[in-house]
Amino acid sequence: MAPSSAGFVTALTTAALATVGLLGYQASTTAPAKNRTVSAPAAVASKVPQHRKDPAALPAASGTGARVVYSLDDDRVWLVGPGDAVTRTFKVTPGNVDPAPGVYAVSSRSNLITGTDGIPVEHVVRFASDVDGVAIGFSAAVRDAAPGPDATPLADTDTGTGTGTGTGTGTMRTGGIRESRADGDAMWTFAMIGAQVVVVH
Repeated sequence: MAPSSAGFVTALTTAALATVGLLGYQASTTAPAKNRTVSAPAAVASKVPQHRKDPAALPAASGTGARVVYSLDDDRVWLVGPGDAVTRTFKVTPGNVDPAPGVYAVSSRSNLITGTDGIPVEHVVRFASDVDGVAIGFSAAVRDAAPGPDATPLADTDTGTGTGTGTGTGTMRTGGIRESRADGDAMWTFAMIGAQVVVVH
């Protein structure tokens, strides 16, 4: 009787598990959309703007108080004053090394340096570095020529911050986040040493 009882218990357990799985699937497909949880993919092949209705809107959950907010997905920066008042927002062209989302502080600044491509670069505001020591920060080329979408900024000689306007092969790791000269002036005035920089997706 033991072999037939074991077979009966196994069949009953299998049927119960199949029924629970089916009921769980049916419940998930009929639940209201607001109660469903969908996991996002771990890696996204391309950037997707987060604010389709108003791309210039300050991202939610981007901190409080005076700060610089940088959106990795939107390639946009907001300069936020006291009371969460946005004083300026602008598009940027990042290098090929992104900072991880989080809260940082401006750690160093350089008024004028020369990039590895020989182009003078001004208003370099650094706030992070990656695990390999690549500096990450905002900067503007003096000649105000932002690289095209296929260009890869070159790294500055003494900072590792991508600020050149060359069309590199993409093999050089750069953490430069290129601004126009006017936006670089605004960043330079706003982001002093210790200023908060919030990086969001």
